Amino acid sequence: MDSPLVAAIEAGGTKFVCAVGHGPEDIEEARFPTTSPEKTISRSIEFFNEVQERKGKVKAIGIGTFGPADVNPESSTFGYIKNTPKADWSNTDLGSPIKAALDDIPLAFETDVNAAAWGERQWGAAKDLNDFIYITVGTGIGGGAVSNGKIVHGISHPEMGHLRINKDDSVDPFEGSCPFHGDCLEGLASGTALQQRWSQDPSELSVEHLAWELESSYLADAIINITLTLSPERFILGGGVMDQKHLFPMIRERVTSRLAKYIDVPEPEKFIVPPGLGAQAGVLGSLALAQDMLK
Repeated sequence: MDSPLVAAIEAGGTKFVCAVGHGPEDIEEARFPTTSPEKTISRSIEFFNEVQERKGKVKAIGIGTFGPADVNPESSTFGYIKNTPKADWSNTDLGSPIKAALDDIPLAFETDVNAAAWGERQWGAAKDLNDFIYITVGTGIGGGAVSNGKIVHGISHPEMGHLRINKDDSVDPFEGSCPFHGDCLEGLASGTALQQRWSQDPSELSVEHLAWELESSYLADAIINITLTLSPERFILGGGVMDQKHLFPMIRERVTSRLAKYIDVPEPEKFIVPPGLGAQAGVLGSLALAQDMLK
C-alpha cells in the first residue's frame, strides 16, 4: 500500500469502533460496547496489539470521540473527554494511555463528528469540497464544520447540537431532553428526545406520525441558521435517526421554502445529502486524520 499503516478509534457513547488499515478498501475493525473508561481503553489497546502482531506496527493513531472533548494540542488536557453527560466518562484522559501503549506514536484527536466530516471529505459525499457541514442525528446531535479546507476550531469545537431552536408549545409541549439546555436542538430532535417524547423507539413510528413533521422542522431550522452563518456548499446528515429516509425530502422542502430565495443554494438533492461512507464515516475519518499526521 502507498499509505502508511495507521490506527483509528471512533469513540462513541454506546460503542467503540477500533480499526487498523490504509483506507476504505483495506481496514480491519473491532466493535464493542462502551463500558467503563478503564475497561474500554484496555480493550482498545488489546485489539491494536493483536493486529500489530500480524500486520506490523502502526505509525499513527486518530481518535474521533464523543464530547465535549479537548482537541487543542497545546492544552494540558489535550486528548481528554471533558464535561460529558456519559456516566463515569467526564474528565477522562482517552488519548494519553492509548498513545503511550502504542509506543508514543503521533496522535490526532478530534470530535466524532469532525472526524466523520474529514472522512467524508477524503472518501465520501464531500470529496474535494472545501466548505461543508456534517451533522449526526442519533442518541445526541453533533455537528462538524470544514471551512476553507480545514476543520473548524475556536475556543473549543462546534457544538451545533445545542443551537437554540424556535418551538411552538401548543404543537409540541415537550420540555426537551438535554440535561444542560432542555429544549435545544439535541433536546428536541435527537433519538433520545424522540424516545422520551413519544415513549417508543423512533424506528417504530409510522411515516405519517407527527414526530417526523416536528423532526424535519427542527432540523431544517438548524440547517438554515448554519447556512446563514457559514455558507457551506453541502450538508451531510448521518446518524441513526437519519436512517428514516423520508426525512430527507421533508427537510429539503422546509429549508427551501424557509430560505425564501434570500440566498442561492445548490439544488436541494445536492445540498442536503446522506453520508457517502454510511456508518463508517467516523472510523474512516479517524483513519484519515492519523494519515494526515504523517504528511
